[in-house]
Amino acid sequence: MARPFDAVLVVAFGGPQGMADIRPFLANVLRGRRIPPSRVEEVATHYERFGGVSPLTAITMRQADGLRERLRARGIDLPVFVGMRNWHPLLPDTVRAMAGQGITRAVGFVCAAHRSYSGCAQYRQNVVDARAETVASGARDVEVTYVGDWHTSDGFVQANADHVRAARERLAAPLRPKARLVFTAHSIPMSMAGVERYTAQLLEAAARVAAAAGFSEWALVYQSRSGRPEDPWLGPDISDYLRAEHARGLAAAVVSPLGFLCDHIEVLYDLDHEAAETCAEIGLPMVRAAAVNDHPLFLDTMAEVIAATIAWYSRGIPLTIVPRP
Repeated sequence: MARPFDAVLVVAFGGPQGMADIRPFLANVLRGRRIPPSRVEEVATHYERFGGVSPLTAITMRQADGLRERLRARGIDLPVFVGMRNWHPLLPDTVRAMAGQGITRAVGFVCAAHRSYSGCAQYRQNVVDARAETVASGARDVEVTYVGDWHTSDGFVQANADHVRAARERLAAPLRPKARLVFTAHSIPMSMAGVERYTAQLLEAAARVAAAAGFSEWALVYQSRSGRPEDPWLGPDISDYLRAEHARGLAAAVVSPLGFLCDHIEVLYDLDHEAAETCAEIGLPMVRAAAVNDHPLFLDTMAEVIAATIAWYSRGIPLTIVPRP
């Protein structure tokens, strides 16, 4: 039987690569949303603080390189492409390039562990739009079939746990047994479709990471809220939570950005700057664990779920009544 796929497509958020990119990048991120110009400028200053360069692109490329090597080690010699929602390499350009190389069917891996509209469905819609642009240009379509959920996979859990344990070691020894593990994820509107599944998957993954890292006391909070103040979003906010819990006697915090796959600007600014500033103000010792980034165990997970998808479809296209693994 012919192999069912001829490429892998890794889909990520994207990030500016210089000061001149910041506002065009934000225009892409915010397209279709009514955001006050003052808020746009406020977010722009977050990127300016880091020279306009988001680490997300470089980290995603390392993830793709690691994935390519691991697939090859499994005997799966497929090209791995990266397409970004909001900055170069943009999805329409990537899909067009794939079509130009004769690729017709790809396995899709969205760089978001927990399902939500903004963290999953919106990416898939962007791929649909990119495919439509490609067909409209006269090229052949590139069909994309996505991997299943992997938020509780062993590699993802253990990679996060490794980083949590390493962060805890940076606390003074007497504080380590007293520290609470505080997971963060991107806040989304309470009205967004799929909000219950998003929170359920975050809690499921958080429980497993906490257990693997040896924490019995942990919490899930949120960061990076945007939108109108009067609209309800998932909470509590990380800084509000740390203030309130410190007042109740919290001795130290290990903060883990479980909802993010890269240490990009939202992690660097919201946690390493804003949350750290809050903790310094109230006298709460805090350390921040790295996101999974290109941890070898996470790269193993990427390869495993893609290999499983290829193996499943190698048996033929399943009926819709047959559950996927």
